[in-house]
Amino acid sequence: MTTTTISPAHHRSLGDHTWQDDAVCHPTEYNPVDPEIFFPEPDETDKITAAKALCAQCPVRQNCLDSALEGSDTHGIRGGMTQEEREPLHENLANRLDYSRVSAIVAGRDIHLTKAERRAVVHAAYRHGVSEQRLAWLLKITEEHAQKLYRETRRALRNRHLEQTTTTTPPPRPTADP
Repeated sequence: MTTTTISPAHHRSLGDHTWQDDAVCHPTEYNPVDPEIFFPEPDETDKITAAKALCAQCPVRQNCLDSALEGSDTHGIRGGMTQEEREPLHENLANRLDYSRVSAIVAGRDIHLTKAERRAVVHAAYRHGVSEQRLAWLLKITEEHAQKLYRETRRALRNRHLEQTTTTTPPPRPTADP
């Protein structure tokens, strides 16, 4: 099953960790947070509750969660979730389809994409007339690969159109001979 979400387009760029400076868990002189609170043992429910309460106020909680999922980080509380709570998200990450991420890539942002989102980028770029050269640049692939993806997209759209035509056209009725 594919999960589809629409969220604000504030995605971190590939390799960008500057969002961590805005995290509530980031200890500063004025915000003395003990990082150990985010790595509780499973039976330390008070620590888990306290860490989740801090995460709930964090302006970069989604970036933190995305970073944990995309980086296969399985330790501690990240993005307001324990490692057990993140596990199903981790397992389904390849099926994530967030159209704000697709739009961000088509607009030229450099962010992490799942396989489903990469396919959606190809379809969106094809439908918007994005050149093969631009698609290659957006997805960091060769122009030949971009050409292949566009050929596959054209073929899939053509076949889908043909399937719709054959299923919507009723078969001819046999005529009765008198």
